[in-house]
Amino acid sequence: MLLRRIASYCLAIAILFHYGTSAYAYESSTDSIATATRHNYYNAIYAGIPLIGAGVSIFASSDNFKSFRTEYAKQHSAGYDNFLQYSPAMVMLGMKALGVEGRSSWGRMAVSDAFSVALMAGVVSSLKNSVNEKRPDGSNMHSFPSGHTAAAFMCATMLHKEYGHISPWISVGGYTLATATGVSRIANNKHWTADVMAGAGIGIISTEIGYFLTDLIFKDKGIRKFDIPELHNRWHKPSFLGISVGFNISGSKFTTPLGNVTTKLGFNAGLEGAYYFTPCIGIGARMNFADMPLEMHREILPHSLQLNTACAGLYLSYPLSSWVHVGAKVLGGFNHYSKFSLADDYSIGGNNSGVFSTGISLVVMTSRTLNLRFYCDYSTMRAFVPGTDKNLHTVTAGNTLAVNF
Repeated sequence: MLLRRIASYCLAIAILFHYGTSAYAYESSTDSIATATRHNYYNAIYAGIPLIGAGVSIFASSDNFKSFRTEYAKQHSAGYDNFLQYSPAMVMLGMKALGVEGRSSWGRMAVSDAFSVALMAGVVSSLKNSVNEKRPDGSNMHSFPSGHTAAAFMCATMLHKEYGHISPWISVGGYTLATATGVSRIANNKHWTADVMAGAGIGIISTEIGYFLTDLIFKDKGIRKFDIPELHNRWHKPSFLGISVGFNISGSKFTTPLGNVTTKLGFNAGLEGAYYFTPCIGIGARMNFADMPLEMHREILPHSLQLNTACAGLYLSYPLSSWVHVGAKVLGGFNHYSKFSLADDYSIGGNNSGVFSTGISLVVMTSRTLNLRFYCDYSTMRAFVPGTDKNLHTVTAGNTLAVNF
């Protein structure tokens, strides 16, 4: 049911934009308007749909993340996300009120935003009532997708479209606030990771469609600046900062006095960023928090192993095109294991270890401000079992939603 609804939604978007932009480009006498309208199409297809797809792809990770959240944020509860979701829109309205020239006049902006809100609210409400996914805290059956996150990314995209031409840091700030909203919904135990990823995609797509429909109606009336893509320079410096989610694949086996302990498929989340000095070479850092179940005597232990890792090093990138890059990295750093008891007189974990990590990535530049990174990393570090000379080896696969700067 979920896959059918998501597929239908994405297909409708592609058809609407394809025929709408073709007709509008044919009828419009203003090249800049036609180009900006086609840009709405590319933003929706390359930014929104991959986020929804990423959310659906990790839908099965919900149980993994629940234990992850319980271990790392047991007492976290805050209500600021109820206000934070609207903060990019408040910035946009404040700049408009202070006379800062944006993309649209007051009237055109109001119509664009009204379309965006109506579309976002309709899609979120429809999916919540049809998917019926239980929230992590069990409060109701309206978990998928995250409405707060959808609203936050809708507002951030509004800010980007109206004022992103002034400085990319305005867009970066807006999407950072939106990302913080999504993270807070997970930390408050109100949403799974999949809910947040899909909500972000819905928010972006709804705004792009809202502005697309307004462009069809108003044409060049009341427009001040054109959101024509500027990122499509293949050799730009791909500096980024993002939040990542993924799975740890290990299967390492260690001998203890109580029996063999084997690491199982776990969940990983963190922050990653890099600054590039050239289009191909940069330095960066990564901070990860991971949860790995342990198996002993063919039974999963009641406590998972937590890894807290920080690494830094060399980042490499090569642009296959203006939209797609491939990358690699070589990092070194530090890891701390959580400690817990297997028996009254025997504990594992609690130790520190050096880390060597390397990986590859495929990067899709979804817009001037956003990129979606699919990565596969290999890491090795000293094991968590006392007295062993073996290392823990992990392969982590996942994706990162990042802002370009």
